[in-house]
Amino acid sequence: MEIVIIGLLIPFLGTILGSAMVFFMRDKINNKIEKLLLGFASGVMIAASVWSLIIPSIEMVEGQTKMPWIPATIGFLLGIGFLLALDTLIPHLHLKNDKPEGVKSKLKKTTMMLLAVTLHNIPEGMAAGVTFAGAIIGNTGITIAGAMALAIGLAIQNFPEGAIVSMPLKNEGISKTKAFLYGTLSGIVEPIGAIITILLTNMVVPILPYLLSFAAGAMFYVVIEELIPELHSGEHSNIGTIGSAIGFVIMMILDIGLG
Repeated sequence: MEIVIIGLLIPFLGTILGSAMVFFMRDKINNKIEKLLLGFASGVMIAASVWSLIIPSIEMVEGQTKMPWIPATIGFLLGIGFLLALDTLIPHLHLKNDKPEGVKSKLKKTTMMLLAVTLHNIPEGMAAGVTFAGAIIGNTGITIAGAMALAIGLAIQNFPEGAIVSMPLKNEGISKTKAFLYGTLSGIVEPIGAIITILLTNMVVPILPYLLSFAAGAMFYVVIEELIPELHSGEHSNIGTIGSAIGFVIMMILDIGLG
């Protein structure tokens, strides 16, 4: 069980280390580097959705039904719908946008910026939780090594994301310490969501294929709705594309090599 706890905390560690960059970087992140990091995060999330979530979802029900793609399809679409609902209802503000999204509120700008990043981290926590739950259950085709591969991939993705969050907050006039804390807090939903999923392991057994693809759909929504448009805005979008390819390949290697 200790290795499971460590695995659940690894992605959060990536966020913490990334947020800590606010203490070592003087100005805002170079635009080219930011594009590269956004692309990298996109590639990791897409690869994780396919190899760590959708494929195991399909493999779990193969032999039990003539249409093993049904749970994956249903879960995937529900995951997209879930994030769409959160995106529509929760007031939030993206880092390079002056117009808040979600329902109207009187929340501070920094609070809404924090909520925007927190929304991105929800599906990642779900993904880590369901994969480790599947490994604990056994006979699901998901191994602890495979779950750890996903955790490492998410941590690698969370490192640049933490920096991308904390640096703009500092430029909003917030102290470095507060910017670091806000960046760290944006990732706290990941271990919390994952731990809750683990505690409910016995309850999720019958619907695990749906939950795996649900997490994949939620991650896919974040990539298509937020990350890709952001990395293609302005100049140097080709750098973001290169970053996506690198992130995808690294996550694929981790999942196949360790899984």
